[in-house]
Amino acid sequence: MSSTGAGTPHPAPRPRLARDPGTGPSARRRPLAAPRAHRSNALHPGAWWLWALGLGTAASRTTNPLLLALLIGVAGYVVAARRTSAPWARSYGAFVKLGLSVIGIRLLFAVFLGSPIPGTHLLVTLPEVPLPEWAQGVRIGGRVTVEGLVFALYDGLKLAALLICVGAANALASPARLLKSLPGALYEAGVAVVVAMTFAPNLIADVRRLRAARRLRGRPDKGLRGLAQVGLPVLEGALERSVALAAAMDARGYGRTAEVPAAVRRVTAVLTLGGLVGVCAGTYGLLTADGARYGLPVLLAGVAAALGGLWLGGRRSVRTRYRPDVWGVRAWLVAASGAAVAAVMIRAGSYDPSALAPGVVPLAAPTLPLWPAAGVLLGLLPAFVAPSPPLAETPSKEAS
Repeated sequence: MSSTGAGTPHPAPRPRLARDPGTGPSARRRPLAAPRAHRSNALHPGAWWLWALGLGTAASRTTNPLLLALLIGVAGYVVAARRTSAPWARSYGAFVKLGLSVIGIRLLFAVFLGSPIPGTHLLVTLPEVPLPEWAQGVRIGGRVTVEGLVFALYDGLKLAALLICVGAANALASPARLLKSLPGALYEAGVAVVVAMTFAPNLIADVRRLRAARRLRGRPDKGLRGLAQVGLPVLEGALERSVALAAAMDARGYGRTAEVPAAVRRVTAVLTLGGLVGVCAGTYGLLTADGARYGLPVLLAGVAAALGGLWLGGRRSVRTRYRPDVWGVRAWLVAASGAAVAAVMIRAGSYDPSALAPGVVPLAAPTLPLWPAAGVLLGLLPAFVAPSPPLAETPSKEAS
């Protein structure tokens, strides 16, 4: 044993013991690396949006309440099976509530503003408000029939299914990762959308925090006075965050573009605008019975032109991508399942339209068509092929 000049002995070095791989600090730190491994195996966010758009397209082709309920159930099951614990993943409940409110508003319109569907089963007769001659075709009050309410219910359920499908995409696809996957021509618009989506929860959190602080101080937090006292600090905090974000984006070179010849810019504008017009015309053709012949070719031509314009417009962007998301086999399967649901529903509408749009005059119970229902069930494929979300880890007392 050696000693120092002061005569204080040094402690003998401890022998290194072999640690059990299942215990010790290294084992407690190991779960922190799990999200990184899961991140490399995560599904491309664009696949979730293509899947949800396929379900939404199928919902737009039918007013059968059984098929619409089946579509909503498929979307809800996939969200419950593959939703993460991220804050943006909690938006699905808000879309479900919005869909229910849409159904309620549609029924109220049918009651107070009337319905174009004639019916024989009278429920109630409301006092009708006399309107001038230029408002022919519009009425307030009058007869309320069961057929009119059922038609309004089918129509509202269709719109609610569309909103729930969009909500499923919002709950499953990360906005930040979706922004990274956007083409260079849409990057600036995507940043604006993501910033808006990020700032909205912050505003809600500020309102709750300030209202709680006012209640603790014994001050009113409701009514016009409470709203005025809470609104000013919220706006001030939003302005400070906006200034800080603008300074951070400017420091990172946001908005810097490369030099592109004028001819390329003109071609890009023509392709992009022409492609968007073609997409709108083709979509309108697919949604109407008269334009089914030209709808699909015009839609495909518009998508091709728009993609070409976006590719040329991306040459102005000088940004790079760190660890870009890979479009793998699972992404193809998820996107293909949504496309298959839409294709089956479109095909079913061409040979059996009455099954997808049940009539209400005379009033009869809707039936569930087997082939369209089987096609809707193809939308459950992401619940089995998409990677499982990481489990929420609860730190133990020893680790904390």
